[in-house]
Parts: sequence; C-alpha cells; structure tokens
Amino acid sequence: MCPLPARPVPRPERLTPAAWTRLPEPPRPGRPRLWLARVEELRGVVAPLADVVLDSGERARAAAFHRAADRDGYRVAHVCLRLLLGAYLGVEPSEVPLVRRPCPVCRAPHGRPDVPGVPLCFSVSRTAGLCLLAFADTAVGADIERLPACDVVSALTATLHPREAAELAACPPDRRPAAFARVWTRKEAYLKGLGTGLGRDLRRDHLGASARGPSRVPGWAIDDVAVGRGCAAAVAVAEQ
Repeated sequence: MCPLPARPVPRPERLTPAAWTRLPEPPRPGRPRLWLARVEELRGVVAPLADVVLDSGERARAAAFHRAADRDGYRVAHVCLRLLLGAYLGVEPSEVPLVRRPCPVCRAPHGRPDVPGVPLCFSVSRTAGLCLLAFADTAVGADIERLPACDVVSALTATLHPREAAELAACPPDRRPAAFARVWTRKEAYLKGLGTGLGRDLRRDHLGASARGPSRVPGWAIDDVAVGRGCAAAVAVAEQ
C-alpha cells in the first residue's frame, strides 16, 4: 500500500431544513453522496419529528443519553438518516426497515447498518455538534471527529499500525492532533465499510497520517472529507 497522490477533497452538502423540500439526487456509481448536519441548526426542526419518524429502539436509545447535547446529536443524525433514506427509496421515513448485518468478525448482529433488499448503502457518524451521513451504491463507511487532546493522542497511538505510530511520532507536537485525527477517521471509515467497526485490530491496516491523502487499500476508495476547522472526516467506499 502506498500514499495516493494529492487530489481534491470531497465536500459534503450541508443539510438544512430546505433540503427536505426537494428530492435528493441518488449517489452516482462508485461515488458517495455526502451530507453534513449541524446539530444547532437542526435540533429545533428535528424535535417534533423524532417521536413520529424514529422507531421504538431509536427513541429508547435517544432517551438513554444523560446529556441534552448527546440526545440532540443522536436525534438529528437518525431523523436525518430516515428522512434521506425515505426520500431516496420513495417510502415514509418511519417505514424504512433499518437492520444490522452480521458482524464479519463474530457474526453477532452489530455489523454494518442496512435496509434489506435495496441497492443503497449508508453510514452515519457523529461528533460534538456535527453529523456526517454517507450514501453509496456499494458498501460505505464514514467517520467525523473533533481534533483530540494531546493526552488522547499519546494514549491511543500505540493501538495503531506501527508505521502510523512512527508517522505520528515524526510530526511536530503542534501538528500531531490533526495528523492523528486523519489516521483515526480514515481507519474508522474503512472499518465501518467492512462492517467490523473497532472489532478489527487497529494495527492490521495502514491508512497513514499524510496530509496528501490516505494510503491505498485494495478494493476500496478512501478519501478525506472537508468539514471545516477543528475536525477531521473520511469516507470509504467499496470499489465495484
């Protein structure tokens, strides 16, 4: 695996209340459709929809969050997901049958989320105040993270691929959080696409810390995603 040449970084479409007034374009073959939702902008719109759109399990998970900010973030992410899936599939958002595929590692039902019987794959990621949603015609994973504190970088670097750990060690300390966030979001997006999540050893795959882009992984197109200062994001799409 070697680093890809620098290329334009995809930018997600901003998800606003006006987005619900038009039918979203479906993902193009081999290219994901990306949406970025800002919780502060959408929580007031989402609140009256949550009890109607979300299923009983989603409502219970939202209610289990102790912090209002976490409840708002969950509701925005999952209401937006159902609204977009409903628009793409031509069904009522509340009637979208969301399931989990079996995990490729342990076969338990916590693998990649899925709508059975339709050729549309999706992934959702949340961080403080932001939600990233990705849709594609093949397996897809997305991740978004706020830049971590230095102590978090120090604690987690050893869990990464040895070459990634070496790349981070070579970074100036003031650039290390951003480099770590690049590695982490690339890796999480890829593992979500695989359906394993963090059940797969993080040291197994080299995604790299380079600002020029992720390392090449056979069978996958992995890109950083432009989401603004203070954050990193990535998307991984299985190649046909």
